[in-house]
Amino acid sequence: MGSSAPELSPRAREIVAAARELLDEEGREALSMRRLAERLGIRAPSIYKHLPGKEALESAVISDGFQEQAAAFEAAGGSLEALARAYRAFALEHPHLYRLMTEGPLARERLAPGAEERAAAPVVAATGGDRDAARALWAFAHGMTILELDGRFPPGADLDAAWARGLRAFYAARP
Repeated sequence: MGSSAPELSPRAREIVAAARELLDEEGREALSMRRLAERLGIRAPSIYKHLPGKEALESAVISDGFQEQAAAFEAAGGSLEALARAYRAFALEHPHLYRLMTEGPLARERLAPGAEERAAAPVVAATGGDRDAARALWAFAHGMTILELDGRFPPGADLDAAWARGLRAFYAARP
């Protein structure tokens, strides 16, 4: 299925950047058209001239998040350990964006073309092109990450050791 995401105008890009700032500072609950308009010093209906609604705004922010995550993965190198470190660092540095990107169904048809695929490509490559292994690795990384963000590990838990153990299991299972 192709993308129905429109190419964003320069003004729409400014709106998306302001939305990202609002998200980073205050969390997803603050990401409303009214709050965004206040931040931009405009009236909320003006936003709709550039983005058709909140879903389009969130999809544009998610698309940018995937591009940022992809750049971090590409800079990290191709090992599972390096990708895991980059994934965890991205989520811990941008917890509100990470949650927006990973909670609930993903409206892929609204994403910028290629954004999700670019972020997935280094993980697929690190698993030798095995998409099932890449999905399993992502599920492990997401589970560890969301539990850490939610403060669900006991105090003093050695999360670095848990990550290392999980990644060793992926190496051991490789054909």
